[in-house]
Amino acid sequence: MTSLPVPPPLVPVPVAHEADEVLLGFTRALRAAGMGVTHDRAAVFLQAAALVDAGDGAAVFRAGRATLCSGPDDLLRYEHVFEAWFGSRERLPRSIPSTRPREIRSPLPLGDGGESGGEDTPDTVASAASDVEVLSRRDVATLRPDEKALLDALIRALRPRLPQRRATRRAPWRRGEVDVHRTLRTTLRRMGEPAAVEHRRRGTTPRRVVLLVDVSASMRPYADAILRLCHLVSRTAEAGRGRSRVEVFTLGTRLTRVTTAMRTADPDRALVRAGEEVPDWSGGTRLGETMKAFLDLWGARGMARGAVVVVFSDGWERGDAVELGEQVQRLQRLARRVVWVNPHRGKDGYEPVQRGIEAVLPHCDDFVAGHSLRAFDEVLEVIGRA
Repeated sequence: MTSLPVPPPLVPVPVAHEADEVLLGFTRALRAAGMGVTHDRAAVFLQAAALVDAGDGAAVFRAGRATLCSGPDDLLRYEHVFEAWFGSRERLPRSIPSTRPREIRSPLPLGDGGESGGEDTPDTVASAASDVEVLSRRDVATLRPDEKALLDALIRALRPRLPQRRATRRAPWRRGEVDVHRTLRTTLRRMGEPAAVEHRRRGTTPRRVVLLVDVSASMRPYADAILRLCHLVSRTAEAGRGRSRVEVFTLGTRLTRVTTAMRTADPDRALVRAGEEVPDWSGGTRLGETMKAFLDLWGARGMARGAVVVVFSDGWERGDAVELGEQVQRLQRLARRVVWVNPHRGKDGYEPVQRGIEAVLPHCDDFVAGHSLRAFDEVLEVIGRA
């Protein structure tokens, strides 16, 4: 297996510009990361930053969180983009611009690393913010190493939502179905004195999510970003009530379970651990055989029953496409929903004419793109509402 690419260290880029331009660029980066930052919110943020002193990183962080986040779901995404944009809460531009160029730690590809200044400086910052928006739509396979480093930070800023199902057990609640037994027990404890009527309801619990990642040679340009996305989903489940509800496997010429590796907190270490466990990285493609192995060893025994199964693959099958279609049909009978994510699905002129894709499409509930940050966000949305 080849070693996974390691994001290069962030290089301080010399820039000289108004503080407001940097802060405005930050709001654009948040918008590119999927947050609903309106122009009004951006204007309020600039006013708040001026009041608390734009040179105070912690104060600006709190001001931005109060003015730019519209709900709890935005908080984690805001923190990741803040760190990606400024590098540290302590390294922010001063509110009073200096006549001398200052260094701002930014992962953005600000030009080619040359010095900027004079009349072009504001345009440089605005262009950098625009680059983030463009980057969210670009094909992962075409990114440069520095752009991939920024993409990794933006992937960490995505906010997955695990699908839910009705729980079997009922829990006490303020209203709903009358809990006869609990009401009677309360009455008995009060020696027969009338007690308040107790209620209960069926809650929700996270539905299992199974992620199958094709790591064959044709998927090599996308495997790193897709595994980072899988790591994000897995860590989200670990942090919430969905502990142990996300399973991750790789497919190629053999089936490999990398769930434990994906639970590693640091995404880079998680990918290294996964790479050490996968013997067929960038090898051939026998999706039919590996899909059968998954169903025989894990899926039919309960892992796929009622689960949301997401397959990341271009469907370029070198084995028996008929067998692949039969196995995906078998998978559909077990799973709650089968989502097929194809990196080529979002490209202009793409037609699902490959043998593997033709065989599996009749048995998939969703067929979505998976080639860019924006496409990854849509994949998470499909998973969340499944």
